[in-house]
Order: sequence, then structure tokens, then C-alpha cells
Amino acid sequence: MSFKIVARYMCVLSMITSILVPSSNRAFARLLQQRDVSKETARASRQWVTGGVIYEIFPRVFSPEGTFNGITARLDRLHDLGVNILWLMPIHPLGQERKKGTLGSPYAVRDYYAINPEYGTREDFKRLVAEAHKRGMKVIIDVVANHTSWDSVMMKQPAFYTRNAAGKIVAPDPGWSDVADLNYENPQLRAYMLDMLKFWLREYDLDGFRCDVSWLVPTDFWETARTELEKIKPDIIILSESNEPEHMLKAFDLNYAWPFFHAINDVVRGQQPATHLRATWEMERARNPRGALRLHFSDNHDERRAIARLGERGAWAASVLTFTMDGVPLLYNGMEVGDTMESGDPALFERFPIFWPIVKRNPALPDFYKQLITFRRAHPALQQGALEWLRNSDEARVVTYRRRAGDEEFLIAINFSPRPFVGFVEVDGAAFADVTPDMHPPLPANATAAERVTRVRPVGLPALALDGWGYRIFRRAVR
Repeated sequence: MSFKIVARYMCVLSMITSILVPSSNRAFARLLQQRDVSKETARASRQWVTGGVIYEIFPRVFSPEGTFNGITARLDRLHDLGVNILWLMPIHPLGQERKKGTLGSPYAVRDYYAINPEYGTREDFKRLVAEAHKRGMKVIIDVVANHTSWDSVMMKQPAFYTRNAAGKIVAPDPGWSDVADLNYENPQLRAYMLDMLKFWLREYDLDGFRCDVSWLVPTDFWETARTELEKIKPDIIILSESNEPEHMLKAFDLNYAWPFFHAINDVVRGQQPATHLRATWEMERARNPRGALRLHFSDNHDERRAIARLGERGAWAASVLTFTMDGVPLLYNGMEVGDTMESGDPALFERFPIFWPIVKRNPALPDFYKQLITFRRAHPALQQGALEWLRNSDEARVVTYRRRAGDEEFLIAINFSPRPFVGFVEVDGAAFADVTPDMHPPLPANATAAERVTRVRPVGLPALALDGWGYRIFRRAVR
């Protein structure tokens, strides 16, 4: 579910000063009790995580069929794109009582142990996982551990739920009227949820979970779950949909870089200078444990599509940023063809399939993302290499930074404005080669010398020229 950190906290404060529902008390108490973990070290993750690219799939809209088989039939295309971690949004039956929209929210789960029959059968899902594994891709599913639908099978155990002073079961937030809040003060509820997570690893050979609104569930539950799940399958990933620093100590491999996402929005829309990106990154780095792995994204199911929100050129510049930053990048289904179909609230409660033929408008776009992904996965410096921000002659519009690991170094320059940039970056420019992904169609074999010259990208660092919304990536070997 979508939330902006500051707005969400203000909502909690507002509720505290009015009708104090228990879940708000819990969230507010956790906010006040947050401890400084910046001098501690985050848990280590495996190389397939740190070097990975996550691809988010909304099964309802990914294919014309809207089924598991529709995903399985397209695994070769995803494998060719280069992604290695497939995240499926909730695959369980949807609640109908108090549902939103025509179909209801996939995050209003009726039965954690069951599969949405509209998506297919247990056998269909097992085949999807097995076929993904054959292609070297991991599969994780969304787990919505904080709340259920109002007609959940768990309602047979009313003690599992949070109640207000009048004894009535409550929603976790006034705006989330289609779901009921779970009570993690109940040990039986914790045991039920832990057994459920184990079930999905054992029965379907999953590779982990993406944990929805994980910050509303006690951290010690997640830490216990991590320990127990690794006894079943040590090689897993657990992703936290939160910006909680303490999540990164024991429980989770990575968490959402929500502030950086909002910084991208503000900069591309011209509401903040480009220096806001560096300031946000530095602030987040200072409050998280050392080595914390962040999920960087410019698009997901909660928001308007990036290409509609930021414009085509702005969206591509944002993608270059998220795919060359530290952390792990996310690609939301349809981004690779420039899909503009909404999937956030209220579209989340309907079915608007991705319009894959829209790629005709930008036929080079799939190859743009393939180049970014392939390049990132081939170079350790672009995965977890050190990131150093570099000065340039117009930092209000242009960001420049360096990634370095082992024997290679990359310099990335991105113009977050529609005006061309001609200036310099403070770097020794010797021996750099331009390796920027090319958005132009390939030249024919019989291209003329004049045509080939137009594709040459001269390197004159520290002098630098960028088109409006332009970007360049340079690489050199180092000793």
C-alpha cells in the first residue's frame, strides 16, 4: 500500500490527538522509540541479491490472460531482459466484504494459504516457480502481514484482531476501510503467521517475500521469522516495504528508499534543485546501518506510471539514476515498453492490462532497459561499488557521481532539466570511454561514414556536454 513517510506520520499524529485506535498507538509508539542504528552494521546479503534487479509483476494486468500461465509463457522475455528476481504482487483470494472498486484490492487477503482461482491453480503456480528457476530467476511473493480482508478465514479467531475501546475490530488506518488490523500482541497470531510463511517456502520452493507495510508489524516478529525461515531455506531474500533503519540489522535484506523516490519526483518536476538528490541520499545513508541495502525505484504499483508522472525523457533519466546508484533497482512491469496504464489506487481495484503494443512509440525502449540491466549485472562497481558525488559547474540541474570497485570505475552524469548543459565535472578525465546505452536504432551494415560519425560520442572530460534530460556513462580501468 502506498504511503509517504511524512504524510503517514502526520496522519498517525492526527489520529493520536483524536480517537486513538490501537494500531495508531502502536505506530506512534514505534516512531517515538526508534533508536539510532547508524553506527551498527546491516546484515549481509548474498551476491544474487546485491547484484540483482527486481521485476515487479501484477498478475492481474501483466498478460492478456491475467493468470500464472500468462506469466510463465513470457518468462523467456523476462530472462532476456536480464532481471533475476521476480516479485509477484499478492496471489491470494481477495476479500469481498467492504471491497474497493469492482474487483477489490489484492492487498485485502481472504486466505493466506490459498491461491486466487482467477490466477490459476496450485499446479500452475508451482510450474511458474519451477520454470523461473530453470532460467536462473528467483521468485518472491507479496506477504500482507499487517491486515486481512473483513471476510478472512481468520475472522473465526477474533482474538487475532486489534480492537478499539468499544471492542470493535478496527482498520489499521481510516483510509484502509477494506482491511482489518491484526494484533501482534497475540502469540497465537504470531505463530499462525510464521507457520504460513514457512508453508510457502516448503510447498512452493519460493525464494523469499516482499513484506507489505512491514513497518506496522513489530520488528521482532520479522527477526524471528527470518531465523526460522532460514532453517528451511537459507538462500532467501526478504524485502521490507518501509524506510525503517532497524529492519536492516537482522530481518531484511533491503528496504525501500522512499525519501529518494520522492526526491526524484521533486527534482524532475522542477520543485527542487538536483542537489536535493545528493542531500537526500546523504541523509538516508547517515540514518541507516552501515552497508544497508536500499531498493531504488522510479515506478511501482502504488504510484502513477513514471512515464506519465515525469514525462518520457524525465522517466528515462530517472531510470539511469536508479540503475547506476548503490542498492538494488526495481523495474515495474510495463516500464520496459513505456506503458502508461494506471495500477495505483483506484486502478488497483480494477483490471487494466498492460498495453504492450505501446512499445511501437519507443521501439528502442526495451533495449535501453536491457542494456542498463546487462551493464549493471556485468560490473561489480555498478552493484555495490563505493559511490562518490562529484562537483560540476551547474549542480542545480546536473548530478555527477562516481562508482568504483576493484579494477574499474564509472562516472555517471545526468541532466535533470530540459535545457542542454555544457560545462565541466571535477574529475581527472584520462582514459575514460563513453559506454552510455544507445536509444537510437542500430545503424545498418552499409551505413555511410557520415552516418557513423553522428553516433560517435567524443570524450573530453572534464569538459562535459549533455542534452536536455540527457545522460552519459563513462568507464575506465583503474589500478
